[in-house]
Amino acid sequence: MPISRKVEENLKRASFIRAMFEEGEKLRKIHGADKVYDFTIGNPDVEPPALFREELKNLALNPFPGMHKYMSNAGYQETRRAVAEVLSEESGMEFTEGNIVMTVGAGGALNVVLKTLLNPGEEIIILSPYFVEYKFYIDNHGGAVKEVSTREDFQIDLEAIKSAVRPNTKGIIINTPNNPTGVIYDAPSLEQLGTLLREKEAEFGTDIYVISDEPYAKISYDGIKVPSIFRYIDNSIVVTSHSKDLALPGERIGYLAVSPKVKNLDLVMEGMVFANRTLGFVNAPALMQRLVAKLQKESVDIAEYQEKRDILYDHLTEMGFEMVKPAGAFYLFPRSPIPDDVAFIKSAQKYNLLLVPGSGFGKPGYFRIAYCMNKKVIINSLPAFKKLAEEYKLKP
Repeated sequence: MPISRKVEENLKRASFIRAMFEEGEKLRKIHGADKVYDFTIGNPDVEPPALFREELKNLALNPFPGMHKYMSNAGYQETRRAVAEVLSEESGMEFTEGNIVMTVGAGGALNVVLKTLLNPGEEIIILSPYFVEYKFYIDNHGGAVKEVSTREDFQIDLEAIKSAVRPNTKGIIINTPNNPTGVIYDAPSLEQLGTLLREKEAEFGTDIYVISDEPYAKISYDGIKVPSIFRYIDNSIVVTSHSKDLALPGERIGYLAVSPKVKNLDLVMEGMVFANRTLGFVNAPALMQRLVAKLQKESVDIAEYQEKRDILYDHLTEMGFEMVKPAGAFYLFPRSPIPDDVAFIKSAQKYNLLLVPGSGFGKPGYFRIAYCMNKKVIINSLPAFKKLAEEYKLKP
């Protein structure tokens, strides 16, 4: 066998989005790119903020000695300090550069955190629907996955979590705003989750960490603000990237931030820095660290995303599709008109619509639409969605 059995099996489990991409390539060759409506990948089409381009130009035209050398494995002190200042403002707590590790995107940050925390066989709870790679990341570091469903509105189901927490529970990953639903977990739910986990820690004599995956934290709509998890949960860690808020997905720049209230904070941070190095990430990219230091309060134009959300949500619900209105991120997660979501998205391909089945996110019976593309594509896709709705006899 040329590759490991585990990797070969994981390739099969991770095939949905890849399969849709390949199908899209076939359709584009047949019909032309402008006639194919690809809603599969969350790859922002907007450009980074103007300040990013100004800072990049400034560094390119005014290089200085040592600009590209190795740095502390935690990252440049001035960048970590800039992150800490913003987190202090948002949380009302005192963060310093010592609470921050700059990472190779949010994926890198998650692997660093899990490598640091997990002993073999310890469980990490994930809430369905979830980002599919969580399972692979947990497996990377010897952990076990415990899936827990959210409520019908995709908010946290505290009773379900309470039943799932056991003596070998090491943590829970939450993702807010959520991929694939766009739901933002509200402050009361986070506060109740914090209370629940403190009770379980006291019952079992363990530490249970909440790892909040927040690359969409600045992309929220209708005046809703994403609550700071640090206000509600002591043993909390945020992992994030600037892929979405600054539209820099290919630059792979992010960070992890550990609450000042985490027990044995110094040891935890030492472990994070060690894992960052030994996993092979070593450092986050030097140039990007220097650039994002001055961009911690910047973001892309959120109004553009809200307009796209409203176009799709309003038209699709009018056609009869059922969904929770997303409060953030750039995804819709409608209910499939038939229980077999995989069969449904195959039907959508007849109209050159490329969608992702909810089964790929641990939630069969739904499908995901990523609307981070050109508005013209969204508008042009509406007749195709209407034909799809008519095929399944949907009614408002």
